[in-house]
This record gives sequence, C-alpha cells and structure tokens, in this order.
Amino acid sequence: MTKTLEMVFRTTAGNQVSISVPDPKGDLTLAQAQAVMQDIIDKNVFDIKGNALAEKVEARIRSRDTVALV
Repeated sequence: MTKTLEMVFRTTAGNQVSISVPDPKGDLTLAQAQAVMQDIIDKNVFDIKGNALAEKVEARIRSRDTVALV
C-alpha cells in the first residue's frame, strides 16, 4: 500500500493548492501536519503564480493499493 500526505492550502488569491509528500511517518498526527503547514506559510516557501500560501485548509493521508494482474 502506498501512502501520501496531502496538505491543502488556500492562496492569497483564494485558490486551493495541494502539496503531496510520499511515504509520511506511520504515526504522523494532525497536530504535526498542521505545524509543518503553518511553518510553510510563515516562511513563505512557495509562490503560486505570484501568490503566497495564506491559509491551511486540510491535511489528509491518501492510501492506494496496487494489485498486479499477472
């Protein structure tokens, strides 16, 4: 099973963008994810078409199973 942490933000223009991180820690908590998201916002790490990330919207873990049909 493949897991991905998806962090969803709102930009200063009001658009939503997501940042995906593969293979997050198995014991990752919402508080830890939110702290990282706030750090990304505070440090203005990303510029999305001239707009900064302004607000945390959601943090989620997405799981995907792959079954080979051989």
